[in-house]
This record gives sequence, C-alpha cells and structure tokens, in this order.
Amino acid sequence: MDSYDDRGVIAGQDPGPAPDTARGSDVPNGIAALSLPYQVAAAVALALVGVLACVHLGMVFLHVAPSNTVSKQNGELIDDWIYPEFEQNWKLFAPNPLQQNIAVQARAQIRTAEGEWRTTEWVDLSAQDGAAIRGNPLPSHTVQNELRRGWDFYTGSHDSANKANGMRGALSERYIRRIVMLRLAHLDVGGKISRIQVRSETTGVQAPPWSNERTNTKPVHRVLPWWPIAEADLPAGARTEVTE
Repeated sequence: MDSYDDRGVIAGQDPGPAPDTARGSDVPNGIAALSLPYQVAAAVALALVGVLACVHLGMVFLHVAPSNTVSKQNGELIDDWIYPEFEQNWKLFAPNPLQQNIAVQARAQIRTAEGEWRTTEWVDLSAQDGAAIRGNPLPSHTVQNELRRGWDFYTGSHDSANKANGMRGALSERYIRRIVMLRLAHLDVGGKISRIQVRSETTGVQAPPWSNERTNTKPVHRVLPWWPIAEADLPAGARTEVTE
C-alpha cells in the first residue's frame, strides 16, 4: 500500500491548492468557453430566437389590438400567422353537446376524356370519417376532427347567405377546398375536376324512447356555391387531378 508520503504529500508541507482552485476564477464559462466558430453559431441562433419572439409578440399585439392602419393593411399576413393550417381552439369542455348530426358532402364537375362535362353524385365525406373511426381503438386526430372542425371554421366565419363576415372567411374557404380535393383525389370520379360544390346535411338526433320530446328528423341542407379549383388551392397529393 502506498504511504501518505508516497502520494505526494509530505508531512509538514503544504499540499498546494485543490485542482479546481488551482485553475483560478477567471476561467470562461458558458458561451465564452466555446471556440470562436461555435460562439458565432450560438450568437446567430440566439439572435434568430430573439427576432422570432419579437415578431410573434408584434403579430399577437396587432391581432388583439383595436383595428388600426397597420392591422388593416396587413390583415391577411396577421391571420396567416395567428391561424395556422389547423385552426387553434382552446375550449376544454363542451357544456352544450350537439343534438344534431351534421354530415359534410361534396360533388364535383368534371371534364371527361371525350371532352364532355359531367356532375358527380354527392360524396358523403363525414361517412368516410365515420367508417375510419368505427372499430378503430386509436383513430387519428385528423380523422376525428379535420373535416368537422374545418366545417365549424367555415360556418363561424360566414353568414347564412355564405358571405364572409370577417377576415377569416377567405382562409376558411381555402381550407375546405383543400380538404375536399384531398378526399376526392383518392376516388375515381371519371375525369379531371374543374369545380366542386359542398353542402351540409343536418339531421336532428331522435329523442330517447322514455322522453316526451318531439324531434324533427327531416334533413336540412345548406348548399354552398360552386367553387372553381386552381392548382394553388390543393395539397401536393391532389394537384394532378386539376384541369389546366
């Protein structure tokens, strides 16, 4: 076994400062301890984060502030920043559950290979979602909510005459067109799609047998106007289905 002296400490002599103490207090820490290239990269990253945070705070401020010249001139840009591709909704509970079944349906006007125009039958998009959910223990969020929330987005930004009642109207229309075309792109409709039309079919939920409540279960339709389809309206997977 090594003696105490063999380990470098001789009786009666100062063993010297501990290793950490010997380094001194002027050793750089944090970013300063990095090499110059890494310091530059870290500084650029911090600057970008700072700029992004400032832009986000500015956009949020313009969104919640009273209408002004800046927000009027840049309304579409502010909406695109605040409302991304998938609408945000912060409601936690549903105190008023729906008492209606709302099905979203679509049909298309197509150009056949012979050059003739033809209108397809109505396609029940909500039924497609229902079939994908039924029997699936872990259905995706997209299957459950994409179409439903998209339709809520549209009806909340349009009046009963299908006229936009705010700056989000055009955004909701583009969103619905993309959803519909993404669904129709997987179907053989017999030609290239030129226009689409969307409607909702609302049916009241029948009251339970023990209730005296009477419910009108006759379907009510809300039909939107025909929308021409341009390539810019489509997700990448459906762009081959559009006419020139």
